[in-house]
Amino acid sequence: MIITSAKSDRIKEIKKLAKSPSYRREKGVYIVEGIRMFREIPVDSISEVYVAEGAYDKLKSDILSKISEEKIIFVADYIFASMSETNTPQGVLVLVKISEKNLKNIDISQRSFILIAEHLQDPGNLGTIIRTAEGAGVTGIVLSNDCVDLYNPKVIRSTMGSIFRVPVYVSQDLVGDINWLKSRGVCIFGAHLDGKEFYDEDYSGACGFLIGNEGNGLSNEVSATADKLIKIPMCGKVESLNAATSAAVIAYEVMRQRRA
Repeated sequence: MIITSAKSDRIKEIKKLAKSPSYRREKGVYIVEGIRMFREIPVDSISEVYVAEGAYDKLKSDILSKISEEKIIFVADYIFASMSETNTPQGVLVLVKISEKNLKNIDISQRSFILIAEHLQDPGNLGTIIRTAEGAGVTGIVLSNDCVDLYNPKVIRSTMGSIFRVPVYVSQDLVGDINWLKSRGVCIFGAHLDGKEFYDEDYSGACGFLIGNEGNGLSNEVSATADKLIKIPMCGKVESLNAATSAAVIAYEVMRQRRA
């Protein structure tokens, strides 16, 4: 099958999936672009694969390692360029099945290491947090339901494949879920300007870290759930770091302590 018209229903649907979180949820799929990301996708999560005609020979071996040629939907190069969200399309776009997670997907043990984000709005920040989380050994991520959509194409690209390996749960009751974690022995630390220097704390046991909105930090309701408030020390006139940077600094201090 080769699509040669921008008016194709399939092309219209992909453009709608790229823009609408509710439509992604309704259809149960999200968009993943690029051959590097394609290699990371679990085979049973693949719904549809679109390939630009002119890129097929170059990508053929990677694509056929996961699916048969009969399952490929070929697209004229100029049509593929119009449906891609990237400036330099790589010639492969995949619809991936949404796999909803819950708290039971996150390992709760003495080695639990959880990032809990409230009201993040920047897709690049969220994607970077997920990618950093994998690198630092985070066992799971919890997001409030008012965060930027987890399946936003910019979020997915920023994860560089970590989205397929790090359990990410979107909470409908963040305070309730934090309290559930606390009841199971997870110590909750809140990143807050009123906190104590975070290098002085011990993170060797089960712990979770509250990361707030880029502009306003944590809400009073969520910060009140913290067992301890912590603050990253800073020089100069800087008052705070952005959410992704804060998460990275915290995550790698936890990893450093646990390696030691």
